Amino acid sequence: MRIVKYLLAAFGILVLVFGAVIAYVAATFDPNAYKPQLIELVKDKTQRTLKLDGAIQLAFWPSIGAELGKLSLSEPRSEVQFAAVEGLRVSLKLLPLLSREVVVNEVVVKGARINLVREKKGRLNIADLTDAAEAGDAKSRISAPTGGSAPPKLDIDHIVLTDATLNFRDEQAGAQYAISKLNLKTGRIAEGVPADIAVSLAAKADKPKLDITLDSKLRLTFDLKKEAYAAEKLTFDLRGRAADISDLQVKAGGNAAFDLRAGAFATEGLAVTASGKQGASTFKIKLDAPKVTLKGDKAGGDMVFELESQQGDQGIKAKIASPIAGNVTARQISLPQLKAEITLTGPQLPGKSASGVLAGALDVDLIREAVRTRLAGKVLDSNIKLNATMAGFSPLAPHIDLELDQLDVDKYLPSKSAASGSAGSGSASAGANQSAAAGSEKPFDLTGLRALNASGSLVVGNLKVDNLKVSQLRLQFKADKGRVEINPLSAQLYQGGMAGALTVNAAPAVPTFSVRQKLAGVQIGPLLKDLADKDLLEGRAEVNLDVHTQGNTVSALKRALGGNAALKVNDGALRGIDIAAALRSAKDMIDRAKGEHTQQSDTKQKTDFSELSASFAISQGVARNKDLSMKSPLLRVGGEGEVNIGAGTIDYLVKASLVATSTGQDGKDLGAVRSVTVPIRVTGPLAAPSYKLDFGAMLTDAAKQKIESAVKDKLRDKLLGGSGSGAASGEPAKDGGARDKLKGLFGR
Repeated sequence: MRIVKYLLAAFGILVLVFGAVIAYVAATFDPNAYKPQLIELVKDKTQRTLKLDGAIQLAFWPSIGAELGKLSLSEPRSEVQFAAVEGLRVSLKLLPLLSREVVVNEVVVKGARINLVREKKGRLNIADLTDAAEAGDAKSRISAPTGGSAPPKLDIDHIVLTDATLNFRDEQAGAQYAISKLNLKTGRIAEGVPADIAVSLAAKADKPKLDITLDSKLRLTFDLKKEAYAAEKLTFDLRGRAADISDLQVKAGGNAAFDLRAGAFATEGLAVTASGKQGASTFKIKLDAPKVTLKGDKAGGDMVFELESQQGDQGIKAKIASPIAGNVTARQISLPQLKAEITLTGPQLPGKSASGVLAGALDVDLIREAVRTRLAGKVLDSNIKLNATMAGFSPLAPHIDLELDQLDVDKYLPSKSAASGSAGSGSASAGANQSAAAGSEKPFDLTGLRALNASGSLVVGNLKVDNLKVSQLRLQFKADKGRVEINPLSAQLYQGGMAGALTVNAAPAVPTFSVRQKLAGVQIGPLLKDLADKDLLEGRAEVNLDVHTQGNTVSALKRALGGNAALKVNDGALRGIDIAAALRSAKDMIDRAKGEHTQQSDTKQKTDFSELSASFAISQGVARNKDLSMKSPLLRVGGEGEVNIGAGTIDYLVKASLVATSTGQDGKDLGAVRSVTVPIRVTGPLAAPSYKLDFGAMLTDAAKQKIESAVKDKLRDKLLGGSGSGAASGEPAKDGGARDKLKGLFGR
């Protein structure tokens, strides 16, 4: 006992002596006297300017530490401020240092400001500091003896960070980011000790647009040796605006644990919800993972994902659920019994709702960077098969193959308004109305295609969209950096078929489009009726299109249209006018000496033909034709003119003539107009053109033919003997050469 007493006494004396020494140093040593040397040292080593505006205070007992007032550090070789703090206080317990244990009493930082910059060449404005630190660390590792003792233990009583700001200017990307009002408060940070941590901040950015606030709390436990971490009682609350999403709110809660050395991950009661507005739409997303365990070659648990979106009176709900399986060591995760339930609501839907169910599986191989999805089921009255794969995560390039037995898109879209229906009706003001509407058109945005990198195929057994009906639709597509190519594109439609390709390039500021398509054996009448609600033409048609355009509105696309087109129709009819009937009544018109006759299009009238063909050269939205040819047993029709697709007007001259008979179907004598060409001018809006028959020109042509015929007869009689005995008796004229010349002259 006496020995213990002596030892305690000796220890007490040592403590008193050590305390006296520390007290003396604290009382006599003034660190502020060394500010100039410290500033000069920083300048010499980093080429940066250190400013120490506040007093430096040191403490030696019972903790060793320092407290600084305002200080700042400049950019290299510049007076521009890089970082600054309003106040800094750090203290460590003294005695644990003797046992190589770092026990920090506190770390308190007030009003920190840091300005990070990535220069256009990609170098950060802290590169000089990090390079120097790495060089010093490497030097210390080289000089340190091998087999050294374990690193000191980390133990911090608490950390407090108040009103910190971090600004990041990325000159390479032309973007700015800022974190402000950053507050951090922790409990004790030590291995195996649960630490309560609270973080709050505000963040802003311009690319993409971001303006959010964040509050988060959790209880963190860690073991650095085992590389194990556990987060409990997690709460996460984010609010604000991100990109084009307003009223954004994201909440999360639950528990999670990571064991990096064992390759294990587990969650319990994890729930994430997100909601917000995007334009006129609202959405809500929810993810539940009640219990998920990933360890070694096993994975287990359940996952439920829910999505809800509303735009006006139209909504969509989706729920995806599956157990989880896989092999963590091989980094393979699988959702082997994936089930997706989808419900659509809206007044235009049959019964105001539609639903469907898909089932299948999802496999992910993180080592091979491969994903595969297989789904099948029934949605919107369509039987669906979906196979999607992805090889490589950078960049993401999915391949999607989708097959549907039938799809009626019109059944699930709002009906066209009466206003849009009447806009194309047939008054002369339709073109003016169209031009006025074009001025208020809202441009479509295809910039989203620039980030799309995908390929795949689509097969639809029967498809109806915008009243157009096709079957056996097959296409393959490839999208890369804004360019989307659909080739081949084929389908059966209106008793015929089509084949070709379509290309959209959204990479330029103004997107471009090109179409190459061939239609063969198509009934053109029903096609035009369903596609454009136009009753203009009948017959079995062949159409060849090779056109291109650019623009971000429908009107701009029409005005910029260029390329070539060709049309050939067999055994058909031109609706809106009966040219033969008009010509059969031409004799009466001639007798009454009328000139022009104008009539509006009348779909009850039509002109039958055995063959119609035309080719078009298209430039700046105007299609020009010079080789119209229409044939029938009674008619021969040619023509030329132009169709202004951009303005929606036509200006065309048709030249028609009767052939083969002098008596029409109504018994009228057509001798006066047989083989006479009648000009028919087609003008006005495409929706309701006017047909102007120029009987005055026809009368002039008929009179010219009569005079020419009379002159021919008299010249022939005179040159061939007139009414003399040779002619009367049928004897051949002596001058056979003159007769042959006349035959050649008059075509007889």
